[in-house]
Amino acid sequence: MAPRYAPSLRSRLAPLLLFLQIGFIVIYAFCIKIESNSRVDEATFRNFYPEFQDVNVVVILGFGFLSTFLVRYGFSASGFNLLVAVMATQWAIILNGMESWYYRGHAGINLRSLVVAEMCTASALISIGAVQGKANPVQLVFIALLEVSGFVLNKWLLETLLEVQPQNSIMQLHIFGAFFGLTLAQIYRARSEQRFEKEKFDSKTGLFSTLGLVFLWMFWPSFNSVLVEDRIPGRKLGAVCGTYLALAVSAVTSAALSVLSSPKGKFNLMHLQSCILAGGVAVGVSMTAIHQPWEAMTIGFTAAIASAIGFRYNKIHILLAHQCQDTCAVLSTHGLPGLLGWLAHLVLQIRNCDDQTTAIRFAVFHICTLLLTLSLSLLMGMITGILLKWNFWKPPQDRKCFDDQAFWKFPHIAVSI
Repeated sequence: MAPRYAPSLRSRLAPLLLFLQIGFIVIYAFCIKIESNSRVDEATFRNFYPEFQDVNVVVILGFGFLSTFLVRYGFSASGFNLLVAVMATQWAIILNGMESWYYRGHAGINLRSLVVAEMCTASALISIGAVQGKANPVQLVFIALLEVSGFVLNKWLLETLLEVQPQNSIMQLHIFGAFFGLTLAQIYRARSEQRFEKEKFDSKTGLFSTLGLVFLWMFWPSFNSVLVEDRIPGRKLGAVCGTYLALAVSAVTSAALSVLSSPKGKFNLMHLQSCILAGGVAVGVSMTAIHQPWEAMTIGFTAAIASAIGFRYNKIHILLAHQCQDTCAVLSTHGLPGLLGWLAHLVLQIRNCDDQTTAIRFAVFHICTLLLTLSLSLLMGMITGILLKWNFWKPPQDRKCFDDQAFWKFPHIAVSI
């Protein structure tokens, strides 16, 4: 008979967090320095700091509240999101600075490096959404560290071997995170056709989750445009406007499709949460090739349709056919729109090429970019899933999945007579 309470993580979680944090402090003490450049004046700081804060909101508030839709997993969804985000960001700063440390003896840190690290962390948060509620915090931290390592490696390979622009390589985070998470979910905890007992949501948790969706929708233009070089006049403005228009079209299309897919003509909260951001995801992947507003709007419209179809059919199909339970529907929210954005980038860039030779060369390199990203994400997800199957991690039993009481202390409610 299974134990009534979930296994205690006292002997694993606390030592792991303290060991990692002390290790990070030591590494930062010897290898990381804050860049103080006289050319970077106060005006530059004032201009970039609001965008850094916008990315912070996306990573902490947006992803944190978005995943609180489960009726008994709100504390864990938001709390573990913050824990994983801060640990993964510190690790991403170290990994992104390794090349600089190798050549200069130290790595510099500034607002831009913090933003890049947080965007690497966003990829890990996407992956964790596929196994949310089925893994304990020790496993989540381990997943984040391995996923960020794989994503930074993928970014370095794209920029070094294929000479991909830094913005384009980082925006592969949606594709990398989604397929890493799906592979991890399939290997780590394969399920039958039945759902978990506590995997459900109600109106209160749905309201908090909608709040996270609103945060993501509002600040997504900054997330897409923060790394766009402003040396070309109007480039950053175009990224912001294109993202906003794609998000607007995606929201309208998602609302229409949600009503059409309902037998009683009502909105489906989970459907909307999965599809509203699809336009912003797709445009982020194809941003450097978009030059006209109608292009961004068309991509947002198509992405919403692809995401809606994916949520309606693919989530059930992968559960029945592959015993892979995608808790937060990362395939329809990030995976399919990311692939659509990659395809849109390919088509738009080929259309803008002057000659056939340049178009063919770009197509080959662009296809190699996708193949490398998918291969590395699937490989890292497979390795992580195999490692997580060890009983050493003390994963929660099925009856304790999606339950805050397995990890959080709640005061007893006294009844006065």
